[in-house]
Amino acid sequence: MIKIAPSILSADFFSLGKDIDEVCSGGGDYLHIDVMDGVFVPNISFGLPVLSSIRKQTEMFLDVHLMITKPHRYVERFCDAGADLVSFHVEADEPQDIFTAIEAVKAKGKKVGLVIKPKTPAEVLFPYLPLIDLALVMTVEPGFGGQKFMADMLPKIRALRNEIEQLQLDCELEVDGGIDRNTSPLVTEAGANVLVAGSAVFKEADRAAAIAAIRNIES
Repeated sequence: MIKIAPSILSADFFSLGKDIDEVCSGGGDYLHIDVMDGVFVPNISFGLPVLSSIRKQTEMFLDVHLMITKPHRYVERFCDAGADLVSFHVEADEPQDIFTAIEAVKAKGKKVGLVIKPKTPAEVLFPYLPLIDLALVMTVEPGFGGQKFMADMLPKIRALRNEIEQLQLDCELEVDGGIDRNTSPLVTEAGANVLVAGSAVFKEADRAAAIAAIRNIES
């Protein structure tokens, strides 16, 4: 089953509650929340107070993507603030601290994911796959919304899907960056099953139709 995760980075923050309600009722499966610290990536977005407020607003599955340096310092706090899944970058911490962060999220009873940037090979994630619930491939450079989809990431998605299937793991494969009705068939054919979409959902007046189009079904 293909899941759609609208990213609130492209939402109207003045009417965020309304936007969230619309993607929830419109068929969104996860709500993707990008947390940027201005260090690991150039931009700053939002953090724990916003996540806590969103948790009070919705029962949607909250997919929190940490684009922050040394995420092991914060993962427990994001779990406590309401995240259902916390994902973070392998490039953002030392290997021993990546393992520490994975175990910390699991200890909170939440799902855990790992993310790789476009220049990071798929094989970097292979040792972690048995430990995580979701692998996320960035199909743009992290830190900015509205970028063009990088088609040269498709082999990386295929490599991760093949490894997940060979190991018979219950691990979802997510993609984030430039996903719309035209690129979604490419990534799903390559093996992704969770698609993050920002502008393609929130810049459309009819959010249900936009989500259906990305899922490639008639609304």
